[in-house]
Amino acid sequence: MADETRLALARLRELINADPDRFTRSYFGRLFALDPTVREMFPASLTHVRGAFHRVVDLVLEAVPAQSGHEELIELLAQLGRDHRKYGLGPYHYELAHRALVTEFAAVLGPAWTRDVAAAVDQTARLVTGVMSGAAEQAVGPAVTSARIVEKFQISRELAVVRLIAETPVPFLAGQFVEVRIPQWPREWRMLSPAGPPNEAGQVEFHVRAIPGGTVSRSIVGESQVGDVWSIAQHHGTLHVEPTTPTTMIAGGTGLAPMRSILLSLCANVSNPPVDLYYGARHPGELYELPSLQRMMPMNPWLKVTAVTETQDDPWWLNSFATPAELGFPHLIGTLADAVSHDAAQTPGYWEDRDVLIAGSPTMIELTRRRLIIDGAPASRIHHDVV
Repeated sequence: MADETRLALARLRELINADPDRFTRSYFGRLFALDPTVREMFPASLTHVRGAFHRVVDLVLEAVPAQSGHEELIELLAQLGRDHRKYGLGPYHYELAHRALVTEFAAVLGPAWTRDVAAAVDQTARLVTGVMSGAAEQAVGPAVTSARIVEKFQISRELAVVRLIAETPVPFLAGQFVEVRIPQWPREWRMLSPAGPPNEAGQVEFHVRAIPGGTVSRSIVGESQVGDVWSIAQHHGTLHVEPTTPTTMIAGGTGLAPMRSILLSLCANVSNPPVDLYYGARHPGELYELPSLQRMMPMNPWLKVTAVTETQDDPWWLNSFATPAELGFPHLIGTLADAVSHDAAQTPGYWEDRDVLIAGSPTMIELTRRRLIIDGAPASRIHHDVV
């Protein structure tokens, strides 16, 4: 790539990052002007869509002029193409996206838009849409699987367990999350972690907490009912336990779901490495999965479970049918980071050759990760999904 075009792409990235909101608004305005029906494929609010789009464009403009890193970029774009199958996109839509993107890039660069720069930018935009479109066409299996709710349990006013049976087995690995759409919000997709490993019967279970201000999560907890049909799309995530590596799992609230999925899959093995699970919530009554963990432990001596809550007792509106101590679990008061740090300090060399898996709220994950690194856990061995 000529120096002129490298500089032009760098300048383009700089101008976009100076006001990404203006860039993304203008781009989607151009896209929808080319074909207004495309707007119906997107959710009512484009805030998250525009943010994700800017991050991809920024990565592309950084990676394309570089001497290396192209393979990672291609794989990312291919994964995005496979993910976007759920929207029903085809070659026609990718061609519209290419036209809108090149036009917007030209508007951003203004006088710097020369013939050579135009060719390089067109090639860059074609890379994005071409790889995504090609990966979508080559993907195997259905883009979306339908699943019907067969059971729903209201654990508390903010928490529900939803069980579904899919028309075909849902393709995912224990510990991963999948994209889900519910009938109450037919244009919104959310990431949920199955609480059990995949099976041939198509059974899948989700644990959902109603997030303050969360439209979809509150609908699942308060409005979903037996008979509702959900759509389940692509799977993502890399949480897993290595066959011979001691592992500490740290799960806050419904962050237990991917850990539970992994644990149930491990229960089918003849032998497993030691696994320490720290299961936390604000109040003891919110540790809804302790009974099932209690049933799991006698036949699986490699598993140790510690209950962690920020309060000793439940508030008046939440009653535990049994305390963690009555169920036979050690019960620590404080944050998950406090609990893990306390126990690790009692065992010299605890962090040597040990993986850590964390799942829960973004705030909990960040605070816990930071605390463990300070305590000596290698950052490279602390794993969690993108938050």
